[in-house]
Amino acid sequence: MKIFLDTANLDEIREAAALGVVDGITTNPSLLAKETGDPEAILVEICETVDGPISGEVVATEADGMIKEGRHLASLHENVVVKIPCITEGLKATKILSGEGKRVNMTLVFSPTQALLAAKSGARYVSPFLGRLDDIAAPGMDLVADIIQIFDHYDFDCEVLAASLRHPLHVVEAARMGADIATMPKSVFDKLLKHPLTDIGLKRFLDDWEKVKAQLAAKAV
Repeated sequence: MKIFLDTANLDEIREAAALGVVDGITTNPSLLAKETGDPEAILVEICETVDGPISGEVVATEADGMIKEGRHLASLHENVVVKIPCITEGLKATKILSGEGKRVNMTLVFSPTQALLAAKSGARYVSPFLGRLDDIAAPGMDLVADIIQIFDHYDFDCEVLAASLRHPLHVVEAARMGADIATMPKSVFDKLLKHPLTDIGLKRFLDDWEKVKAQLAAKAV
């Protein structure tokens, strides 16, 4: 499973990218609005930092505007993926942009039928927002499972990008189900590597090694 970070913060991205396990980045207007500087310049710098798919989202809500913005975003860098909301106008824009060879990430997907139409329109990625479903007492992970099952029956060139992940268990469940990609905030990413037994074990090893060194030093006196 590929791991994406859901952030536009360059410090976070550089820190995580240094580990060599981040495959791409997802951004949205809200995330870019949190940062200081020109959003397009930030998007390009992200593309230069992580050599993988970098989602930049359109803000237009009509197909013509989405197509215009999508073409512009795609021209900024070869790594840019055009992120489009899963609405009627979004399907129209996705059909045109994908036909031109531009990769589209269809976002704000909350049902299997939305995902199916997104794939049929030519979207390269479909982003079910499972955490937001959990927030309203609907099982978000069931949506991911349904989409994967449906896609397995057909020859869609569309990857399932599990989004709105709130904790490491979401990542584990998405991986178990076979999601192609999981995107998450840096705070969730950091928790993936943490385990108290690892910390305890490492401390014990180092403490024991210090005892050996102290014994050797005492014998040398």
